[in-house]
Amino acid sequence: MSVDVESELRRLAPQVLGVLIRRYGQFDACEDAVQEALLAAAMQWPGEGVPDNPRGWLITVAVRRLMDQFRSDDARRRREVAVHVSHETSDTVDIPDKDDTLLLLFLCCHPSLSSASQLALTLRAVGGLTTAQIAHAFLVPESTLAQRISRAKQRIRSAGATFDLPPDEHAGRLQVVLQVLYLIFNEGYTASSGEDLHRPELTTEATRLTREVHRLLPDDGEVAGLLALMLLTDARRPARTRPDGTLVPLAAQDRGLWIRSMVAEGVDLITRTLPKGPPGPYQLQAAIAAIHDEAASAADTDWPQILALYQLLDRVAPNPMVTLNQAVAMAMVQGPAAGLRLLEALDADERLARHHRLAAVRAHLLEMSGDTAKAREAYELAARRTTSLPEQRYLLSKAASLHG
Repeated sequence: MSVDVESELRRLAPQVLGVLIRRYGQFDACEDAVQEALLAAAMQWPGEGVPDNPRGWLITVAVRRLMDQFRSDDARRRREVAVHVSHETSDTVDIPDKDDTLLLLFLCCHPSLSSASQLALTLRAVGGLTTAQIAHAFLVPESTLAQRISRAKQRIRSAGATFDLPPDEHAGRLQVVLQVLYLIFNEGYTASSGEDLHRPELTTEATRLTREVHRLLPDDGEVAGLLALMLLTDARRPARTRPDGTLVPLAAQDRGLWIRSMVAEGVDLITRTLPKGPPGPYQLQAAIAAIHDEAASAADTDWPQILALYQLLDRVAPNPMVTLNQAVAMAMVQGPAAGLRLLEALDADERLARHHRLAAVRAHLLEMSGDTAKAREAYELAARRTTSLPEQRYLLSKAASLHG
C-alpha cells in the first residue's frame, strides 16, 4: 500500500466511523465494519486508483458490511434490521457532510475509561492504527492490548455513552482529549522504555489528530497551543540522537538539523494565539518551546524570559514537572544553587520523588555547581531508575565522564 493511500485512509477512518456510530450507535459493530472497509480499500485502491469520493466509498462499504453483520445475527436482525431496512435495500447510501471526528475523540476519552484505555481506543478508532501497531508502540502483547480495547468498548456501552455529547460537558471533555493527545505525543517523543528514544508513529499520529481538532475548533487557544507545542518540539527530533542512537541533549544539538518548516509553523501559530486571551498551560509551554527554537545557539537562549514563563505556568497549572523545569531555568538565570533549592521541595512529592528525571536534573545542577562527586552519584541513580535504554546509556556516560 502506498504511503499516500495509507495516510488518506488514516485521515478518513474517524470520519467514517463517526458517521456509522451516529447512525447506528454500536461502537463495536461499527468499528468492525469500518476496519473491513479500510481493508477493502487498502487492497483495491493501490491497483484501481482512489475513487473520486473516497469518504463516500468507505461509508458505503462500511454500511453494507454492517448490514451484513446485522443479518448474520438473529438477535440483532429482530432488533435492528427492521429499523434500518431502508439502508439495506437502497443501492445508494446517504453520505452526510458532517465531520464527527471531534465527537468521536470525546467518546474515546470517556471519563469512565482509564488513561491507558483512552490512549489505546483513541489510537485505534481515531488514529487508524492497528491493534498490533499500538501494542508495539506501548511494548505490550497484542492480546493484552486487544483485551484493553475490548474492555474499553464494553465500558463505554455499559456507561450508556451516546454520540451526542451534552453541551455542558464539551469544555471538560476537551481537556481530556488534549491530555490524551499530549500523552500520546510524549510517549512517541521520548519512549518510556525500550531500545528506541523515539516512536515516530505516535508523534505523527498525535500531531495529525491535534491538527484535526484545531481544524474543527480553530478559535480554541489551547488546541492551537498544543499543536504549536508539538510542532516546535518534534522539529528537533533529527538532532536528538546520533547515528548510533546516542541521546544528544538540547544544549548540544546541531540546530541546523532542526526542521525549520515546523519551527516556522509553530512560532507563527503561537504568536497569533497568545494575544487572544489569558494563556493556558499548552500555550505557555509552546511559548517556551518557541524561545528555545528561535535561539541561534544554546548560549543565545533567553533564559530570563523562559523562567518568567515557567513561573507563570506554575501559577496557571502547578505540577511537579513544571517545578522541575523551572529549577533548570532558575539555575540558568540565578545560578545552580537557586535551582537546587527549588528541587528540595520535590523530594517529598510522591509523584516525582523516585522519578529518574528528578535525579537527572539534580545531577545536572550539581555538575554546574562543581560538585562532581554528588553529580556522579545522582547521574548513576537516574540511570538506575529509567527504563529507557537511550536515556540510561546517556546518564551512565555522564557519570563516567565525572570519574577521577
